[in-house]
Amino acid sequence: FYASIRLDVRPIEPIKQGTDVIGRRVKVKVVKNKVAPPFRLAELEILAAEGISREGGLIDMGLVTGVVSKYGAWFNYGETRLGQGRENSKQFLRDHPDVAAELEARVRDRSGSAALPAAGAED
Repeated sequence: FYASIRLDVRPIEPIKQGTDVIGRRVKVKVVKNKVAPPFRLAELEILAAEGISREGGLIDMGLVTGVVSKYGAWFNYGETRLGQGRENSKQFLRDHPDVAAELEARVRDRSGSAALPAAGAED
């Protein structure tokens, strides 16, 4: 038995900082999957310097689960203002890892998924 997964990755829009393109927002569709149901969709950010944006994923999942709210261009987590605009909110989460960890725990609690072990942790 061989596990095989085929993903269809399509660009949605470039992510710019000023006039420079620093990454892309992409739509990923599971086209073939032998170990789980196919045809799942996900939208994520791939940044040239760091790969898949963890903070962008936290903001997206926070909006879906209702943990993060958006009023105009402002993103809020409870009483904490994350920032005006998506990039400023992601930078706030990078600068405050304790807030990012708390946000991730609440998102995982709301979505029903378990916490992942720390990188490099042994069983």
